[in-house]
Amino acid sequence: MPTINVDKAELYKALGQEYTTEEFETLCFEFGIELDEDTSNSERPIVNGKQEAPQLKIEIPANRYDMLCFEGIALMLNIFREKTPLPNYRLVAPKSGKLQTITIHPETMKVRPYVSGAILRNITFTQEAYDSFIALQDKLHQNLARQRTLVSIGTHDLDTLKGPFTYEALPPKEINFIPLNQTKRMNGEELMQFYENDKHLGKYLHIIRDSPVYPVIFDSQKTVCSLPPIINGNHSKITLKTKNVFMEITATDRTKLEIVNNIMVSMFSQYCAEPFTIEPVEIISEHNQETRQTPDLKPRLAEVEVDYVNSCCGLEAKPQQICDWLTKMCYTAKPSSEDEKIIEVLVPPTRADVLHQCDIMEDVAIAYGFNSLPRTSPNKASTIAQPLMINKLGDIVRMEAAMAGWSEVMPLILCSHDENFGWLNRKDDGETAVKLANPKTAEYQVVRTSLLPGLLKTIRENKKHSIPIKVFEVSDVAFKDMSLERKSRNERHFAAAWYGKTSGFEVVHGLLDRVLLMLKIAFLTREEGLEGKKMDYEVREDPSKPDGYWIEEIDEPTFFSGHAAAIYLRLNGKQVRIGEFGILHPTVLDKFELRYPVSTLEINLEVFL
Repeated sequence: MPTINVDKAELYKALGQEYTTEEFETLCFEFGIELDEDTSNSERPIVNGKQEAPQLKIEIPANRYDMLCFEGIALMLNIFREKTPLPNYRLVAPKSGKLQTITIHPETMKVRPYVSGAILRNITFTQEAYDSFIALQDKLHQNLARQRTLVSIGTHDLDTLKGPFTYEALPPKEINFIPLNQTKRMNGEELMQFYENDKHLGKYLHIIRDSPVYPVIFDSQKTVCSLPPIINGNHSKITLKTKNVFMEITATDRTKLEIVNNIMVSMFSQYCAEPFTIEPVEIISEHNQETRQTPDLKPRLAEVEVDYVNSCCGLEAKPQQICDWLTKMCYTAKPSSEDEKIIEVLVPPTRADVLHQCDIMEDVAIAYGFNSLPRTSPNKASTIAQPLMINKLGDIVRMEAAMAGWSEVMPLILCSHDENFGWLNRKDDGETAVKLANPKTAEYQVVRTSLLPGLLKTIRENKKHSIPIKVFEVSDVAFKDMSLERKSRNERHFAAAWYGKTSGFEVVHGLLDRVLLMLKIAFLTREEGLEGKKMDYEVREDPSKPDGYWIEEIDEPTFFSGHAAAIYLRLNGKQVRIGEFGILHPTVLDKFELRYPVSTLEINLEVFL
């Protein structure tokens, strides 16, 4: 969980009350956060010739982005203590009635396609508020924005710029400006070289460095506002004297883009002359045929069942009581006019983490008080656990292989691209393996699509042991699957490898027969199978033929020619190729540095369910 440092005296002033460490620790616990440390009695560093003021280090849940700054913590605790009314966030147009605009150019689709914006008018910064403003940006960059890869925030002194603004993508040499806190003008390539050893910014350069175009935001005078996600221009630098703040936020993830925008303006609009007012910015995207205003601060309507809340919390609360508790957690709630067992809840724009009524139920429990919830026996909900069927099947196969004298191994699920494809004489079509976007080493580039690389590497590292070596594994492999939301799927496989002075082909064949016999899968002759017709991995329907498995010779580069077979299964009228076994090709053995023959077996267990 992220830890936020806040000035102890300033926080207690904002809360309107002094606390002992124990009292404040209790308040934090009641609200669902944790006081990690009070530095009042600790040795504190010297800052600008003065000892740092006592700090409170508070751990914030990872889902509460609205509490990653002093302002959020103070506001939420005051609302929880019913000392402050709920903020009314409002979008207010400028006096001229004409909104500032950001026009997106189509070239940005190549590098960072989304942008959002907002303006805070007549804002007053103190040094503490300014520091908190910068710190919140950094916290959002590190957490929600995933080190700026998903979202990056640029903040500017609007009075130094002139709209309308454009969001463009240009070749690096065509972008020239003076970066923040520098005096020398640089183009995109020079900037990359200048910051490559910078401790703070160097770690972000890879995000766009290899792109043919870099994203850049201009004002109407072609003044560079920022080069996202790296750095802002020095021209529009924010200072304590800044009165009007222009925020532009670029992203590769539109959902997180709007969450970050909402959090930034919600937390710091309280410093505007008219608190909690925000001036929207119009985003124009002609190539997408879209025009929209950002931010969108309308609360989301959610419904929660009274019976669900009461059953989870062990309460017998009335709908209005639940609404009152939700008000302490910054919700606006009322009983539904159509159904007395439903509560209509307006979720504020700062609570993007609220996705389901269980999230609202949790906040009811916090507002009521965890320690005050009635204690109940779990006997009412006693259950008997059962294994997933795929796990149960895996355990059966694992037991049979072990009783047949094979040793189980557990290699890593990540491997290099060459080990997964080239070393097995297999080609990568680009649509099979799940690849890591930014692997730290060449050893861990892809999620394995076969168990064989792990088995062969295990044998390689244990060559000094006596032979034959018989190892097996029952575990998952992964494949791309664009039809699924997560774009990938797991498959449970069983694989075994024999390493010895003889090929051991008949041994792995015997292991296959033994495992399938214990699964009560009958062996079929080739004639009983497909009558000589070869198959691929696709499932075929044929209810007229008997269930069982059979093998057919195959000629694949992974195996020695004439010494490999595919395994086919027909079950409940469906027939499919489930795997293969054979003697590995000498070139495969050479890649894995193995001296003696190796026979392997691999089958997909998912098809048996």
